[in-house]
Amino acid sequence: MSAALKSQPVIWSALAGLSLVLYLAAAALPALNVYPGAWVLSPSDAMNDFMRWFNGVFGPGFKSAGWLLEWPVRWSQAFLQFLPWSVTTAIFVFLGLIGSGWKLALFAGLSMIYMALIGYWDESMNSLAIVLISVPMAVTTGFALGVWGFYSNRARRIIMPVLDLLQTIPAFAYLLPILILFDFGTTVGLVASVMYAFPPMVRNTILGLRAVPEEIIEAGLMSGATPFQLFRKVRLPAAKQQMLLGVNQTTMASLSMVIIAAIIGGTNDIGWEVLLTMRKAQFGESLLAGFVIALIAMALDRITHAFATKPRVIDRQGPNYWMIAALTIAALGALSTVLPFLRDWPETLLWEPAAAMNAALDWVVINGRTWIEGIKNAAFFFVMLPIKIGLGQAVSPFTWGFALTPALIAGYAGLVLAGAGWAALRRRKTLAALVLLWGVISYIGLTQMPWPALFAIFVYAAYVTSGRSLAIGTALGLAFLIVAGVWPESVLSIYLCGVAVLISFSVGTLIGIVASQSKAVSAIVRPVMDTLQTMPLFVILIPFVMVFKIGEFTALLAIIAYAIVPAIRYTEHGLRNLPAEVIEAADTIGCTPLQLLFKVKLPLALPAIMLGLNQTIIYGIGMLVITALVGTNGLGQQIYIGLGNGDFGVGMTAGIGMAIIAMIADRMTQAVSRRKQEEYGLVQQHI
Repeated sequence: MSAALKSQPVIWSALAGLSLVLYLAAAALPALNVYPGAWVLSPSDAMNDFMRWFNGVFGPGFKSAGWLLEWPVRWSQAFLQFLPWSVTTAIFVFLGLIGSGWKLALFAGLSMIYMALIGYWDESMNSLAIVLISVPMAVTTGFALGVWGFYSNRARRIIMPVLDLLQTIPAFAYLLPILILFDFGTTVGLVASVMYAFPPMVRNTILGLRAVPEEIIEAGLMSGATPFQLFRKVRLPAAKQQMLLGVNQTTMASLSMVIIAAIIGGTNDIGWEVLLTMRKAQFGESLLAGFVIALIAMALDRITHAFATKPRVIDRQGPNYWMIAALTIAALGALSTVLPFLRDWPETLLWEPAAAMNAALDWVVINGRTWIEGIKNAAFFFVMLPIKIGLGQAVSPFTWGFALTPALIAGYAGLVLAGAGWAALRRRKTLAALVLLWGVISYIGLTQMPWPALFAIFVYAAYVTSGRSLAIGTALGLAFLIVAGVWPESVLSIYLCGVAVLISFSVGTLIGIVASQSKAVSAIVRPVMDTLQTMPLFVILIPFVMVFKIGEFTALLAIIAYAIVPAIRYTEHGLRNLPAEVIEAADTIGCTPLQLLFKVKLPLALPAIMLGLNQTIIYGIGMLVITALVGTNGLGQQIYIGLGNGDFGVGMTAGIGMAIIAMIADRMTQAVSRRKQEEYGLVQQHI
């Protein structure tokens, strides 16, 4: 056993003791509990000064560029509004048919008809128009940077951290500088969409070019190809599949950002319609509009994914399909000039179920108020509040029905010591030390922990997980949060996200296990996951706000609904894609189904499951910004304050803070995943 492993129980125990000592000493030295304001060196003012200077010097150029960029969007919107609904629907149907077959064609057609059926056709086309302009811009930018990063190691060392930053800083944080530079209008959504969407294209371009087999390159060199010919005729065709997957991911990211940008206005699109109806507490209307976005996203996702992953199907169908599609679309266009119902969806066929949906929700809220309040109060008072402020403050006659007397405190300490003693007797010394640490944190509460103790715990956890480099990076990142004055908000964000991730990962992993064992369950779960993952983030809030009103419990449910998806998806994927020979060997020696699951499948799938934990954390942090809409405090609220007040420094400082938390969590979970892959001799799996 290495010295580092031997020292872990001692250090964890020391951190538990340090936390308790500092907590008790904080009564006399408040600076141990709350970082003194006089020591804060916030970068907000410097950021605001820089942005004012930058906008004064370069602002006119950006605004001129924004004016130019508005025209392609306007032309695209005008073109899509000009096309009859039947023609646009036919285009999507044939793209689905050629790309994957009749099932995708049927789904695409029904999705488009739904938009017309509920009266949101014009708004949907306005959103789609921005996507049609932003995706080519993002793909071109991402491809160029990806090629540069592939050929230049120095460029790649710069590009990759920038991509990490762009993908971990909440989208709302960089909406503000775009708004300052480009002013209100459709350009804000377009530029934000490109910035948010091009990183996946960069990553997939670099990955695709680096994955080209050496024998193919050697064959090209032997044939006398020049460097440019080698790139154009050898590397690009070989990397085409991976790059097309990048186009698919870029398309989805672009649509997601277009919807988010609607929060600051700009155009009469479907995102603005969702936000407007949500602000008016119109449950039915906002949910119906939200489904429009989900359907657009799923249709585009499936079509682009089909073209990226099924080239042989397209080649086999050949040009005849394209010819039939072109003739059919042209015929529909001609007929729409004489048949009005093919041009504009008849108003008599509009479907308006919003009133019935609102009435149904009202009935549930009124008749289930006792149950709703009971669930909300039980979760908040017995789970969330103790983690937030600790048992020492959470237990009271109002919340738990009794006071925390000295005898009860002694009993709690006895239980913690007994648990640690039991682990120590079983020679699990590290677990014993962690039980002691958890007992101290549970009593004090995460948000009441002295900041030096919490700082030390996080840094040592990073060291144990991944070594010195991550520990140093974690220390620097957390030091920024402390010195910048956003430590209290950061801890609040960690608390809410941590509870949500714990529940999401536990429940999601269980659902993923069941789905991997049952095709019927998988068939039910997958469309639900697709809907949750493609539904705009603030749309997910709608049903929870309507039922549970605003508050941390509502925010918790919304984060769980969004963050549970990767836990389910990665668990199912990992369990369904295990080496067949290992499973056969386990069957041969007579393993029961439970033994096969717990002793073979789950250990082998653990790397994929850990990747699911990684993505669950990232999703949870991303949803934190949205939950600020329902009154939660933390870094998300700071971003909204910056966005609402036009305070670039406040918003960007909070955004960087969330990026730091996300990157630390990302690196730690990736390190655990790599370690498990090495233990089991597995290759990292991607979905």
